[in-house]
This record gives sequence, structure tokens and C-alpha cells, in this order.
Amino acid sequence: MRFLLDTEQQAFARSLHAMLGAADTAAVARRWSRGEHASGRALWARIGRAGVFALAVPEEFGGAGPHPVELAVAFVELGRYAVPGPLVETVMAAVLLGGSETAARFLPELAAGTAVATVAAPSGYALDADASCPRLLPAPDGLRLSAGAPGPARRSLDPARRPAPLAPAGELLTPDPPYERALVWARLATAAQALGVGLALLDRTVAHVGRRVQFGVPVGSFQAVKHRLADARTALDFARPLLFGAALSMRPADVAAAKLKACEAAYATARTALQLHGAIGYTAEYDLSLWLTKARALRTAWGTPEECRDAVLPRGAG
Repeated sequence: MRFLLDTEQQAFARSLHAMLGAADTAAVARRWSRGEHASGRALWARIGRAGVFALAVPEEFGGAGPHPVELAVAFVELGRYAVPGPLVETVMAAVLLGGSETAARFLPELAAGTAVATVAAPSGYALDADASCPRLLPAPDGLRLSAGAPGPARRSLDPARRPAPLAPAGELLTPDPPYERALVWARLATAAQALGVGLALLDRTVAHVGRRVQFGVPVGSFQAVKHRLADARTALDFARPLLFGAALSMRPADVAAAKLKACEAAYATARTALQLHGAIGYTAEYDLSLWLTKARALRTAWGTPEECRDAVLPRGAG
């Protein structure tokens, strides 16, 4: 099955591609990983002005949404350029707050990109809590604001993803937040981001093996190398229709399948990229590492492969 983007969606993707391509996102991500947020917040504001976060916010609160297909289009580009920050968590926060009495208090700023939100994962840690406000904390009695400053950020496999423990629960925002719906949106955005990461890894690897010479010929001319790259391309191409099909249906099982396939394809592409780059691929100073580590981190974000498989086909079914 093929999913063709319409003219407006293609133009949206091209505009984000051009904007992010000129933004030196690798340098932004490296500064973000050191806790230096100025350039990241400036890029975040530009992404907000482009309308990305508005796609998850209802029109009555300054948004343009909900538009899950367009959101997937945008997050593919965000992943392609390794944009740092709690991108998925901000979308999730918009969904969690969308039907609450406090929606008008938070959603206009989230839609505009003037605020950055994060949401605590089941582990109790929240991504980039030191750069986010509001910081949302699921609690037994509903969704609450975290009261006070977060704890120190922990080191992560992906240095640009900086989880930190949140302060204890404070103000109750809504007693009945739509957790399941928000999780579906989070998984969709994560799947799209992973697909973009995989595409970037493939492009960079193809360029590298075209430049690297062994025995007087480019490495990319070797049949074994071509096979590895073809396998990566095929996996990513199969993930794309699952992603956009899930964005159309927004059924939890469809979105879980898309996340599983996109994240596994990106992870497999990362392994191929690492092997074909050789020793340089292991160095943190080489920009490839920004995408390698992100592919691994996204694989388990908001749903491990096992959890996504259970969402598609529960254990014991059939």
C-alpha cells in the first residue's frame, strides 16, 4: 500500500527540511546535551512558528489540530535532523491537557512554541525537565503539575535526551486525563521521529561508502555493502506506509505496529551504519553518533518492542 502526501503536506515537509537543514542542528544537539538550552529554545520557537506543535492542539486553544498525519510528516523531519528536546512529550502534554479546564492556561503557548512541556514516564523520570515548563506528573488521582525544581539530570545513552526525576506532585490539573489517547499520540510521534533518524543514518552511510576507498575502488561498490544498504532501505520503506496508515486510523494497535516497525528499522539501520563506518562510527565527536544513539533510545521510548507487540496481538490471543 502506498500513501502519497498531498501538495500541502509535501510543501510542509519541504519547508521544515529547508529550515532545519540550515539550522546546524548537530551543534544545537551537542549544546543541549551539555545543558545549554539557548540555541535549542531558539530552534524550538522556529519550529513552533512553523506550526508543528499546533497540529496536536485544538483550534479553540490557538492550534490547528488535531492533525496526526501532518504531525507525522513533521516528526519525520525532526528525526532526520536530530532535533533535541522533549518534542514527543510536548505533543503528549497537549493531548493530556486538551479536554481539561486548564487547557486555555497552557495550550496556546504550547501551540505557539513559546513553552516546552514534559511528562513523567512510568519510571518517574521526565525528559529534559530542566528546560521544560509545565512539567506534568501522572498521579493516582489524575494529572498534576510537578511542584518545585526537578532533580539533577541523569546521563543517557543519547546525550541529548536528559531524563531527570520530578519534584513531588503539586496542583491537580485534571482528575481524568486521557492517558491512553495521549500514549497513542506519543507513539505515533516517536515512530515518525525514528523513521526520520533511520533515513538520515542511511543517507549518511551511503555518502560515506561512496567516498571511502579500499583496493582502489569505493567501498559502496562491494556487493556485500550494497546488500546491507538495500536491507536497510527496504526496512525503512516498509515502515513508512505503516506510519501514515496508523496516522490515518489512530487505532492503538495500528500505531503500536508502526512504532515497532519504524523503531526496529531505524535500529537495524543504525547497526548497519556503525558497521560500514568502521571505527570512526564509535566516536562521540563524529556527528553520526547523534543519530546512532537516538535510534537506540527511541526504540524503547513510550513503549518497548514487547509492549508494542502486546498492543498489536495480546499474549494468549488466538
